[in-house]
Amino acid sequence: MNNHYPVGTVRALLNTNLVTEATRKALTERLNTPLRQPTFFSADEFALLQAVCARLIPQDNQSELIDIAGGIDKRLSENKSDGWRYDSMPADRDAYKLGLKGVDESAQLMFQQLFQNISGEQQDIILKTVQLNEAAGDTWTQLIAARFFEELLAEAVENYYSHPIAQEEIGYAGMADVPTWQRIGLNELDDREPRLIHTK
Repeated sequence: MNNHYPVGTVRALLNTNLVTEATRKALTERLNTPLRQPTFFSADEFALLQAVCARLIPQDNQSELIDIAGGIDKRLSENKSDGWRYDSMPADRDAYKLGLKGVDESAQLMFQQLFQNISGEQQDIILKTVQLNEAAGDTWTQLIAARFFEELLAEAVENYYSHPIAQEEIGYAGMADVPTWQRIGLNELDDREPRLIHTK
């Protein structure tokens, strides 16, 4: 059985008075922004980041891709941050440059090829070693691999699920909050919330 929400749910809500103008503007901008050409990362670094993000959040079955790596590049280009970082980590820009270098170094040490040139299964092995703080390579003596993985994964997830296409996938309609939520009990849905479609 295949369960999914109606396509276009969030996009339809964006054209109603259930969404504030500021929210409508932000989400519409995300929908209409073309895939980004990097301005912070080099072309090689950006291609590597895209490959890593594709393993963390696969989009193989989607007709419209969410530009996860582009969102990260944009933030770093603008030198923005959350306003905090682990004291064991360098600044975000340095952490990303080092972390991507470390991923490629680990791939070369383990599989004698760059990360982008190895199989998906091998890429997952590399990322798992980074996550577990067991990655091979001198770069990881300058950067805590597990912390880098945590930061990268969190930002990738944030970029993905803040996009209307991903919100449609999970039936999220939280941005349509102008009239407030009335039905807040377990399994209760307001009229504007999408209903799950069950197909065989």
